[in-house]
Amino acid sequence: MFSLARKWWKYLTAKLTGQFNERADSKVQLEQALSEAQGQHRRLREQAANVIANQKQGELRLNQKLGELEKLNGNARQALIMAADAEKAGDATKAQQYTTAAETITNQLIQVEKDVESLKSMVLESAQASDQAKAAVAQNSRLLQERIAEKGKLLSQLDQARMQEEMNSAMSQLNESVGADVPSLKEVQEKIEARYTKAKAHAELAETSVESRVLEVEQATANVEAQSRLSQLRAELGLDSGTAPQVTAAPAQEAGQPPT
Repeated sequence: MFSLARKWWKYLTAKLTGQFNERADSKVQLEQALSEAQGQHRRLREQAANVIANQKQGELRLNQKLGELEKLNGNARQALIMAADAEKAGDATKAQQYTTAAETITNQLIQVEKDVESLKSMVLESAQASDQAKAAVAQNSRLLQERIAEKGKLLSQLDQARMQEEMNSAMSQLNESVGADVPSLKEVQEKIEARYTKAKAHAELAETSVESRVLEVEQATANVEAQSRLSQLRAELGLDSGTAPQVTAAPAQEAGQPPT
């Protein structure tokens, strides 16, 4: 029963996640992804800073131990010299005391030498880790810069995709009916083209009919008569040659004939 409930929960989660991704704004998701990448880079830098700080701290401790080692080495040498001087002076007690002090200092010196070797190994490892951390930060920084540059490209592609989707939606609506009582643009276009071709066909039939030829003959005859009458009027007005009419002497009339 518990296994079934867990499977059902995983299925429901995947389904809701898929629906969310389908409805989510890609621009907002892009901003979220870039913000997450920047956050990861900051966390990586903090971790690298801790590694480098650990290396620096190890180097400081090593330098301190090296200084202490040098001091103990000098003290041991000085104790041995003082023991030798006391023994030469015949002071066996002081000679023994200085020798004991030299032994104590030598024991401390041995322990510090072990600490120095351990610190050297630790500093070497921390230096390698520091170099790796620096390389990781540098690589992640390049990747982050590439993602920032890719952001502009993706936003441009997103805008183009939205415009293309709007264009596709508009084109699909041109070929679909708006409603039950409203025809589509394509249907209206086909109706207009049908009326135009039908009217054109009637016009061609009218041009080839006998009645149209008779009308053309009558129109031509009327044009000829009108041109003849216009020519007669121009002649009477003396406008054929473009000059005013001249008055000439009438010829002698024969007796008994009426004037022309």
